Amino acid sequence: MTDLFDSLSPDLEAAKARVSVLHQKLEQLAHAYYTLDAPLVPDAEYDRLFQELQQLESQYPELKSPDSPTQRVGGKPLTGFTPVRHAVPMLSIRTETDTESTGAINFDTRIRKDLGLAKDDPPVEYAAELKFDGLAINLRYQQGVLVQAATRGDGATGEDVTQNIRTIQQIPLRLKGNVPPVLEVRGEIYMRRDDFEKLNERQRSKGEKTFINPRNTAAGAVRQLDPALVKQRPLSFFAYGLGQVEGNIETHWAMPETHTALMQSLSEMGLPVNNECRSVQGADGLIAFHRDIGARRDQFPFDIDGVVYKVNRFDLQQRLGFVTREPRWAVAHKFPAQEQLTVVRGIEVQVGRTGKLTPVAKLEPVFVGGTTVSNATLHNEDEIRRKDVRIGDTVIVRRAGDVIPEVVGIIAERRPLDAMEFVMPRQCPVCGSDAVREEGEVDYRCTGGLFCGAQRKQAMLHFAQRRALDIEGLGEKLVDQLVDSGLIRTLPELYKLGFAKFAALERMADKSAQNLIEALEKSKTTTLQRFIYALGIRHVGEATARDLAKYFGKLDAIMDASVEELLEVNDVGPIVAQTIRNFFDQPHNREVVEQLRATGVTWPEHDSQRLTSFLPFSGKTFVLTGTLPALSRDQAKALIENAGGKVAGSVSKKTNYVVAGEEAGSKLIKAEELGINILNEEKFLTLLNSTSQAFNTSKITQEDS
Repeated sequence: MTDLFDSLSPDLEAAKARVSVLHQKLEQLAHAYYTLDAPLVPDAEYDRLFQELQQLESQYPELKSPDSPTQRVGGKPLTGFTPVRHAVPMLSIRTETDTESTGAINFDTRIRKDLGLAKDDPPVEYAAELKFDGLAINLRYQQGVLVQAATRGDGATGEDVTQNIRTIQQIPLRLKGNVPPVLEVRGEIYMRRDDFEKLNERQRSKGEKTFINPRNTAAGAVRQLDPALVKQRPLSFFAYGLGQVEGNIETHWAMPETHTALMQSLSEMGLPVNNECRSVQGADGLIAFHRDIGARRDQFPFDIDGVVYKVNRFDLQQRLGFVTREPRWAVAHKFPAQEQLTVVRGIEVQVGRTGKLTPVAKLEPVFVGGTTVSNATLHNEDEIRRKDVRIGDTVIVRRAGDVIPEVVGIIAERRPLDAMEFVMPRQCPVCGSDAVREEGEVDYRCTGGLFCGAQRKQAMLHFAQRRALDIEGLGEKLVDQLVDSGLIRTLPELYKLGFAKFAALERMADKSAQNLIEALEKSKTTTLQRFIYALGIRHVGEATARDLAKYFGKLDAIMDASVEELLEVNDVGPIVAQTIRNFFDQPHNREVVEQLRATGVTWPEHDSQRLTSFLPFSGKTFVLTGTLPALSRDQAKALIENAGGKVAGSVSKKTNYVVAGEEAGSKLIKAEELGINILNEEKFLTLLNSTSQAFNTSKITQEDS
């Protein structure tokens, strides 16, 4: 953005022209930010322009006008809401943009001067708290009951959003204890970062528009005309002050003498108050608070862009009063911005532990959110298309907390003529296997799960888990060592390492190494169901692995099955069938399977049982409850499923049998109420044996015929 003022002589006429330009630009940016919830530039860019205007108006007071952006608090009310005239104006506080300790010193110096304090007078006591990045709100309680909620609006008039605010669980509809007849509580509506990420992940999974940042998402939610939509947005609230207070206060509530005491009182009423609000002494206390919060800024689950200092005693606040649009007794002390402008130098694709392909922007390094950022996630192909990000673009990059930096938008007017569009690769950049995007999904995934280097650790951990090949002792730390040291590149190599290699690993005693060797040897004898599950094929869980093993009987039959044949398996739909086919279409995956067989991993196989109606418990639903005398829950479940039955978690009219042991609870009671057959362990085994015999007889008869 060209700085026109630098190119003009500092005379009144030039200053007047620049002020006019700044008025128009700041109004445009404010409208996009506050009214449209679609910021055009990072906060840091807006602050720079605002400071320039303040400087010019200070240098040329005759240029300050009532319609200047420096004289207004926020945007005008939306026409879709009923206007609310604030009984006490919702004024903003002055922002100290000097992010160093001198910003706190300057504020303390002004306060001491305005209070007429000498150098040797005691330090001023301040309330120091967080500056939340959300939407200011005024909650009006009458006789302790919430009757109205209004946005700040332009400071004098806001909009009635009571129905929307009622959907926020943190905001009490009735206050606790004795409260004034009329009490207006002011605070901030915000959205936690984890809630924001989950919301965007849901949006991405549905292929819908994602949101730019928590602040604008919260503001947009509050302004929704339909409260049902607001309820779908995870909003939160912190109280930080008062508006109007009326009635015989003495008989209801003793007004605290300090701001910190007020926060404690509001908390006792049931209002959420952030526990970082504290009392500090003088400039040194302010500096220490600013540094402490700045160092811990990323640890908070919500965004802040600074801290707020307030003279703690209310009588001193009254003495200090206001100047134009701001109280003299408070200031917001900013931190470095968490959004900045930079240039995309390239776009690379990273492959995650689960095979997900994520495009990542390679950026011109920029300092944002307290660190230098050179990479930022672009999430997926749809996000790149929606944001229209191209190589060479100037973009807004955001970093907040431990969230991965992301590109949130572009500056269209800065796009160069040679900006290049990005094309998502159709092969994994790590192993060369096909990268596919399933129907209804937004992400491309590598199909070379057993071979792909990026998925190596995840594949091994899954392969070794208890319900797969159950390799006891092969946990995350050990897998990290094996892979990071280069000892293992593929699963079959697990079975080729000897005792000496394992014993030489860090914190691996001889006994542990020997136990691992024995566990690996034991895991070689498994079942087809467990082996299929251990391969880690996407969408293939234990139940699907069991159904595949039963239906086809042999691994080669599964590996060679067409999509149409796979669709004949119980509960296997088009997406799962195609995923299985894609997995075994990769030569790398087939090679790993054959190498595992060559190491001695084996399982019993049988002829195809495609006529699943022959299974003795086929079509029967069982529910297990209580503790059985001899069988574990897993053993009983396996017996039922191997006989073709299904084990459900709850009792319903569709349940055929409930197998009950000791301390059976509500499931047994419900089964009795519904008249469902109840079996103890002995009767269950008897039923299994009798139906199995009948099954075998029926099968022989059909085979003979």
